[in-house]
Amino acid sequence: MEIIPAIDLMDGKVVRLVRGDPSAKKSYEHLRDPVVVAQKWESEGARILHVVDLDAALGLGSNFAAVRGVVRSVNAAVQVGGGIRSLESARDYLSMGARRVILGSLAFEDPSQLKLVLGSFGSDYVAVALDHLYDKVMVKGWKAATEVRVDEAISKFSFLGVRFFLVTSVARDGTLTGPDLSTLSRICGFSGVDVIAAGGISSLEDLINLKRIGVYGVVIGKALYEGRIRLRDALEVAE
Repeated sequence: MEIIPAIDLMDGKVVRLVRGDPSAKKSYEHLRDPVVVAQKWESEGARILHVVDLDAALGLGSNFAAVRGVVRSVNAAVQVGGGIRSLESARDYLSMGARRVILGSLAFEDPSQLKLVLGSFGSDYVAVALDHLYDKVMVKGWKAATEVRVDEAISKFSFLGVRFFLVTSVARDGTLTGPDLSTLSRICGFSGVDVIAAGGISSLEDLINLKRIGVYGVVIGKALYEGRIRLRDALEVAE
C-alpha cells in the first residue's frame, strides 16, 4: 500500500480545506513554500506525492508554476489534480514530469477526451477522481452533483481502460473522522482496479483498516500536517 502525502495549493501556498470549502481554509505557510514541503515528505520516505491545484479546481486561478516547481524539485513520483479539463492540460503536466494526472470533471463531461488521454499516455499515467457525497459523484471542484453512483462510475471508466481511481469522501475530507470504509471496501472488489483512498484519515488504525480491505494507496493530508500521524509510522504500517 502506498502512503501519499497531500500538497494542496491555493495562491501558491500549502493549505487544507474542510469538505472542499475555501472559507474553511487553513494555511501551512509556516512550513514554507510547496517545494520545501514536498522535499520534506520525500526526505521522510514518501515515494508518491499528491499535488492539487485548488484554485484551478474552483475556477479561481492557477498554481501551475508552483506545481512545476514541486515536480522538478523531487525524485518522488507526483500525481497532479485540480482543473485538468483538456488533453492539452494533461499533456502539459505529464510533459513537465508529473507521474500521473487526475481527471474529474473532464471524465464525466467529455469521456472522449479521457479516451484520448488514455490513448496518448497509457493507463499508468491517468487516474479518475470519484469525489462522492452520499454515494453520488461530485464534479467542478465538488460544487456540482452528478446522478452517477461511485460503483457505476468505476464500471464505466474501467471499461474504457482506466485503472486508477482516486476515491474521496467529500463529507469526511479534512474532518479527521476516519475514512468511508463501507464504500471503499465495496469498490475494492472490482477486478483490475487500483483504488486510492482519501478523506477523513486520522490515525494509524485507519491505515491498518484500509490496508486490510485492499486499497492501492492512501492520500493523507490534515493528519500529517496536524501531527496526528507521522509519515515514517504510516510507511511502516503500509509495508
